[in-house]
Amino acid sequence: MPVNVPDGLPAIDILRKENVFLMTERRAESQDIRPLKIAIVNLMPTKVATEAQLLRLLSNTPLQIHVTFIAMGGHVSKNTSAAHLEAFYRDSRTVLGERYDGLIVTGAPVETIPFEQVDYWSELSSLLDWAQQHVYSTLFICWGVNAGLYHYHGIDRRPVQKKISGVFPLETYGVESRLLLGFDNPFFMPQSRYTTVLREDVEKVGLRVLAGSPEAGAVIMAGKDHRQVYVTGHMEYDVDTLDKEYKRDIAAGLDIAMPVNYYPDDDPTKAPLLRWKTYAHQFFANWLNYYVYQETPFDLRSLDSLT
Repeated sequence: MPVNVPDGLPAIDILRKENVFLMTERRAESQDIRPLKIAIVNLMPTKVATEAQLLRLLSNTPLQIHVTFIAMGGHVSKNTSAAHLEAFYRDSRTVLGERYDGLIVTGAPVETIPFEQVDYWSELSSLLDWAQQHVYSTLFICWGVNAGLYHYHGIDRRPVQKKISGVFPLETYGVESRLLLGFDNPFFMPQSRYTTVLREDVEKVGLRVLAGSPEAGAVIMAGKDHRQVYVTGHMEYDVDTLDKEYKRDIAAGLDIAMPVNYYPDDDPTKAPLLRWKTYAHQFFANWLNYYVYQETPFDLRSLDSLT
């Protein structure tokens, strides 16, 4: 089934070449069903690439999904044109009276900045407060995990001595959750961050750690009702995303280690290995089916009564 996206979104052309089923708003309006309403807070600088990556994963289910992209209205993007944001994004402050089945909060390049010094922190905090009674399940990715854990639970990220970069084997911990149905043990996921989340910090506040490793820390976490889901890695990444990041950092003169378990023979001149996409599609399908579609009330006004 299709993902419903705004007419003219550049990602449409990218994904149609891959035979990804997308439906424009004009066509969807003619269908008499209620699609899932998913909002994406896209904080990544490479917004078009992130749009395509997430839409690719959201499209791989039998569910029709209406996607709304959200931007921080108080932040001026350096890498995305104002015209693109005006055409395809909602200011976060304009959605606070609305309700959604699911919300995705992406990573952002502000990992080492104290939260209160991020120029859109107050705006994002208001959005996270709103989400508690206006969104059934929220999926946090990378820095979005840091933001959610800090805002809701007071858990701060832990800095690491060198960047966690590469494709890491992760162990599933046997915690009951349908998020990992169909996963191998171990399974693989890209990581790209300068901080980590400790398992003991998360479990102390009642969240459950579903998967992780000694090197990558706690990677997939969730509340018992799965209304909050946290993924510190980037299963949405394209095969060459880590390659682009690594070569960008090298060109900038940073003392950066090569991504682990990524290049054949650790040779960055060779094409990277892709071994996480099956898990990525399975994870998003599991989240959408079991913890959004099957759990969200049909009448979203009922969310107001949830705590």
